[in-house]
Amino acid sequence: MMPTAVQLYDVIAGTWPAASTRTLGPWLIREGQDGGQRVMASTATGPVTDADIPRAEAAMQALNQPLIFQIREDDTALDSLLAARGYKIVDPVNLYVAPVGDIATQKPPRVTAFTVWEPLAIQLDIWAKGGIGPGRIAVMMRAKGPKTSILGRLNDSPAAAAYVAIHGQIAMLHALEILPHQRRQSMGRYAMRQAAYWALGNGATHLSVVCTQTNTGANALYTSLGMTLVGQYHYRRK
Repeated sequence: MMPTAVQLYDVIAGTWPAASTRTLGPWLIREGQDGGQRVMASTATGPVTDADIPRAEAAMQALNQPLIFQIREDDTALDSLLAARGYKIVDPVNLYVAPVGDIATQKPPRVTAFTVWEPLAIQLDIWAKGGIGPGRIAVMMRAKGPKTSILGRLNDSPAAAAYVAIHGQIAMLHALEILPHQRRQSMGRYAMRQAAYWALGNGATHLSVVCTQTNTGANALYTSLGMTLVGQYHYRRK
């Protein structure tokens, strides 16, 4: 059975974890420590009223974080409340998943993709060029469970970096970054194949990714691999 969007929310939390979380009334408050929106956005854990919103705002301000909420598929009422308060939609995201065996069908060409943990300096450089800095690297480091990074090479030189981890039996690939001059040469496909073979060898049944809807290249890659779109979410930010 294909994992649902709700299951993938748990995979995101397990493979790309916040520095800390706490429950505050109907909210889950995340401390991100510069790890990006995914690890600092507050989410509703149950029904929310307009009177609950200031409590979450105060908690985010106490962490010196932006006022940002993640809006999931069942959060229609919260979405409307935040819109009325002037919160704008930011970065709608697609959730993709596929049986790992559907991606692990053809190994990448020799010396084009490797798994390594911890990440090498060249991978950190590739990520930095794509805006993936120390705060996000710290997210990778604190994730529990099986995890690895992927180094891509093309034309006898470094080409790409990615991170993949497993929560339960679902692997999720994050932070796929391909150097501009190495794009349009199937490097993204090679990285996904390498991630799938690693996931298969570590007991995962499915491989998943999250991708902003505006990232046309990544969306095209995941759909071309036969991955299924199982849900979306977006942020509301003040």
